[in-house]
Amino acid sequence: MSKEHDKGMTLIVKVITRLTVGLILLYGIYIVLHGHISHGGGFAGGVIIALSFVNLMLAYGRDVALKKLPKSAMSFFVSAGALIFLGIALLGFSGGYFFLNFISKGEPFRLFSAGIIPLCNIAISLKVGAGLFAIFVVLVLLKFEWEKKE
Repeated sequence: MSKEHDKGMTLIVKVITRLTVGLILLYGIYIVLHGHISHGGGFAGGVIIALSFVNLMLAYGRDVALKKLPKSAMSFFVSAGALIFLGIALLGFSGGYFFLNFISKGEPFRLFSAGIIPLCNIAISLKVGAGLFAIFVVLVLLKFEWEKKE
């Protein structure tokens, strides 16, 4: 067996993770996109999206997870989420005040019925999802460095 197969958890955990991680990611995206008409939103969806990458890291090891979402991509998504959220807030100033809804509202309980809220949810999910995964990666790397010193 190669060294790559030895990293991570058992074969059963890896197979189950491979089967479920896409579904978890898809569910997180669903929560983000439908958060304005049901329970959920940007924060909850971002946490679920981050947990799909945490699941990869736990099952396969940090190298595989960091290939899927490298540190530079995490930094980009955290920054992009913050800038998109700030941009949405500042676009409201064109109408007179912060966070003014500049997108027309549709019919209640329809997917495109909430104005700027879905855009805010997407921005928040980018920031929360990438940020939580980055925090997890830092904690794993700190633990790894700490174990190396002992």
